[in-house]
Amino acid sequence: MTHISPDPEPERTPGLEPGGGVPPGETPPAESSMPETLPRETHNPTKGWSKGPMTVIIVLVVLIAAFFLAYALVLIL
Repeated sequence: MTHISPDPEPERTPGLEPGGGVPPGETPPAESSMPETLPRETHNPTKGWSKGPMTVIIVLVVLIAAFFLAYALVLIL
């Protein structure tokens, strides 16, 4: 694997003025990606623990809603 420089070479990049400026109406050169700088991802589970926390959240929401509904009914009666 060769190292890719993220900086464009001004001598070989079209649309650059001397000194690296971009004339009006030109699009500046895009950044290059640097895949060699990211860590290798070896573990990425697609699913697993998400059902447990979601169940707990739903149960808590239902209990809180039931409490406020009961409280409103007590105040009305």
